[in-house]
Amino acid sequence: MTTSRVLHFLRGPATSPAPADRRGPRQQQRLRFPQAGEGMPRVSVACSSSSSTAGEDEGMTYKGAGVDIDAGTELVRRIRKMAPGIGGFGGLFPFGNHFLVAGTDGVGTKLKLAFETGIHDTIGIDLVAMSVNDIVTSGAEPMFFLDYYATSKLDVDLAEKVIKGIVNGCEQSDCVLLGGETAEMPDFYAEGEYDISGFAVGKVKKDKLIDGKNIVKGDVLIGLPSSGVHSNGFSLARRVLEKSGLSLSDQLPRNDGITTTVGEALMAPTVIYVKQVLEIISKGGVKGLAHITGGGFTDNIPRVFPSGLGAKIFTGSWEVPPVFKWLQQVGNIDGAEMRRTFNMGIGMVLVVSRESADRIIEDTHGSNPAYRIGEVIEGEGVHYV
Repeated sequence: MTTSRVLHFLRGPATSPAPADRRGPRQQQRLRFPQAGEGMPRVSVACSSSSSTAGEDEGMTYKGAGVDIDAGTELVRRIRKMAPGIGGFGGLFPFGNHFLVAGTDGVGTKLKLAFETGIHDTIGIDLVAMSVNDIVTSGAEPMFFLDYYATSKLDVDLAEKVIKGIVNGCEQSDCVLLGGETAEMPDFYAEGEYDISGFAVGKVKKDKLIDGKNIVKGDVLIGLPSSGVHSNGFSLARRVLEKSGLSLSDQLPRNDGITTTVGEALMAPTVIYVKQVLEIISKGGVKGLAHITGGGFTDNIPRVFPSGLGAKIFTGSWEVPPVFKWLQQVGNIDGAEMRRTFNMGIGMVLVVSRESADRIIEDTHGSNPAYRIGEVIEGEGVHYV
């Protein structure tokens, strides 16, 4: 049985105030763990898995955790034969003097940690972020979002928490939650579990489209910080957590004096870059953008380059968050594997002209900094120095 939900219309009456005008001051999202006694058990192409762990003495890998990025890439290659226009971060549809830009995604096995921690009010932020961050790479302004929520037996209170997170994410990206679908499918999911996916549509004027075609050797790569793991790599992260013997309520090992639990570090909501990126774009100089999701720097940055160009990444140019250092150390994960699985502390990469780079970096400060993390070079692939 499925139940349609129409939560909001895209446009209100002409005399109505814009949705953003009705919102109060934005509050920083904080995670709430269950109280004592509630229990906390131990524990691009986006893939999810429940495969067995790697051997104790072997370096852990994403493929060993059950996610084969190469297989996903091969599937995309085959789909391109049937639908040649795919391959970007968002799909483009001509509409008058605009392109409609559409994206869809889920949050993968980060949901497993939501079930284990009892944190359901921020997973919806992750869901919105994964799609709106994709479509903003074309310079598109998100207009509306739709969600799909599926479970074996509908828990109305639990579903409401998830939807509240989705509403929060839509507010952060200045788009409207237009509608959604609730699917109740007995015997299909484990008790108390659910799956979610989302769909975002935005618009950009045709003469303002950012497609990377003007990128040249010498252009600068600017990175915008992530909040942590975001919503990719959790099949591997969960294997590392299991190997570590820590619970989600244990303190994350770190040497900077900040107190953070493992669960807080892993469940930190994905940053929604829409407002920051659109503001940077409005000032000029941006030639391409890459949303760093599954495939990390290694697979995502080259997606925006013309043929024959690659990237040189200055690996010491930003501070890698402690959660990634912990994952690498406990899992004995090779550096190349880390960079192809996780965002490593940078969730969005902008390719900008050399003349604009200093201004963009100087204009970003405080809670929204930016780092010069590399440059465009001749040759294919991503090279780390």
